[in-house]
Amino acid sequence: METKKAATITKQELSALPMETYAGRILLIDSEEKAIVAAESLRKEKILGFDTETKPSFKRGQTNNVALLQLSTHSETYLIRLNMVGLPEPIKAVLEDESILKIGVSIHDDFHNLRKLYELTPAGFVDLQSFVKGFKIADNSLARIYAILFGLRISKGQRLTNWEAEELTAHQQAYAALDALACIRIYEHLLNGRFNPVNSVFYREIEVPAPKAIHEEGNENK
Repeated sequence: METKKAATITKQELSALPMETYAGRILLIDSEEKAIVAAESLRKEKILGFDTETKPSFKRGQTNNVALLQLSTHSETYLIRLNMVGLPEPIKAVLEDESILKIGVSIHDDFHNLRKLYELTPAGFVDLQSFVKGFKIADNSLARIYAILFGLRISKGQRLTNWEAEELTAHQQAYAALDALACIRIYEHLLNGRFNPVNSVFYREIEVPAPKAIHEEGNENK
């Protein structure tokens, strides 16, 4: 194993941090009419936070379809209930509009799950898992990245709840909204040069796998 320096947070450090809360406006989208109004507002934005939620399955080999799509501005989050309204065309157009920057985490998994149900060509997306590597951040989960940058903990207590429920609880709504908003905050914080990993209390030596040797006959000079 080799070592390098990067910002990373332990499970114990993460659990000791104060909790972050969501204070913005939340709008539930469960009809075509609401989707049209939501899309009109979303298309006015230059940057959006993006996430999805899926009802967990506790049976081996069984999976559920993505149930919720979150799109957040700086002040409000739209929760599109895919299990009730599908993916309305106006919302789909936002996801495919390359002029609107969308920020998410592990977005290829989200795309994979969405494409199981809908024809979709996403454009204008940034995946924070790749983006943060340029800032010497070793962790790639939303909660850990957010904790490193802001010293606050995003609760994951609602992650394994029923996202297909007839009504989403206030806790579910706040959890889903904060996950999407956090993506915007992380991206802009890094982009604007507000984070210096060397000055972070979480900057430390970590072990990384040594690169694998490549042996190819006749290619000694490559």
